[in-house]
Amino acid sequence: QVQVVESGGGLVQAGGSLRLSCAATGSIFEINSVNWIRQAPGKQREIVAIITTGGGTSYADSVKGRFTISRDNAKNTVYLQMNSLKPEDTAVYYCRVWATTQSQVYNNYWGQGTQVTVSS
Repeated sequence: QVQVVESGGGLVQAGGSLRLSCAATGSIFEINSVNWIRQAPGKQREIVAIITTGGGTSYADSVKGRFTISRDNAKNTVYLQMNSLKPEDTAVYYCRVWATTQSQVYNNYWGQGTQVTVSS
């Protein structure tokens, strides 16, 4: 199995920055794409950033130019650098990891989420 743990959330003032981490451990053969997804109260879940196996990235329009997703394959870790944060970025941020296990099973795995709160 694969375990996913997010970290780095917290309380920050508008205009500030945070860096989230998503670490995957377990019986991993290969990590494929990774998504950062956020859920704000009363709002639909939103995919904010994606990084592919080859390092290609894409972003939601709401975060483009402010957020940067990156990966460290040696550490099986993906990061989300969030700059120029706005109150509307307040949400629980989840990491979804698409991975192939050592037994060659391809599946997606979620972390428990990390709270990001941006004060105005």
